[in-house]
Amino acid sequence: MTDVVPAHAPVRIPVEGGGTASTSTFPVRRIFCVGRNFADHAKEMGATAPASKAERGDPVLFTKPADAIVVDGVVPYPSATNDLHHEVELVVALGENARVFGYAVGLDLTRRDLQSAAKAKGLPWDTGKAFDHSAPISAIVPAAQVGDLAPRTLSLTVNGTLRQRSTLDQMIWDVPDVLEALARYFTLQAGDLVFMGTPAGVAALQPGDVFSARLDDVLALDGRIAPPLAVG
Repeated sequence: MTDVVPAHAPVRIPVEGGGTASTSTFPVRRIFCVGRNFADHAKEMGATAPASKAERGDPVLFTKPADAIVVDGVVPYPSATNDLHHEVELVVALGENARVFGYAVGLDLTRRDLQSAAKAKGLPWDTGKAFDHSAPISAIVPAAQVGDLAPRTLSLTVNGTLRQRSTLDQMIWDVPDVLEALARYFTLQAGDLVFMGTPAGVAALQPGDVFSARLDDVLALDGRIAPPLAVG
């Protein structure tokens, strides 16, 4: 059998720590994302956050393509938007038997103007969320090295100014909750990533901005917003 177009190589994310070799990588299969997973962010976006766990229902779920991943931190400012927003997030990496292998920190970049227009019309968010270079991510660290997530602090600075900060115990749906919800709709497999949602403080990014995302001193992502790619 002959391919009629060249096959695309899988996107690979470096893996660090936990006794893994320095050349170890994580091949990405799919990217799942959770929306409105921090009450303060849900409120800043004009949504109602559940008052208790009994009222939570299912999380908001959406996807990004695997090739939206950026591993070198350099993000070209995307086309068709004047309102690119950062959303710092914990990222869960699934290994064999869809069990948690490790964690990373990433940005769910959002063309907010396009997402808002889609929401107003009751349309899908794909143009606002699933665009090229919309998922910069750190190296993945094995779960045992990260330990208990609840007390860990997720944060983002832009040009040296703190914009987002929260402990992970503020997530409405924790990692087991989200994996259980995803498994009702999708067959989770090794290589899947889950972006777990963002706390309040989302705001615009501009070409030249420098960002630094952290989960305490365990996970780190440093990068910058580059000029738009030339068209043609």
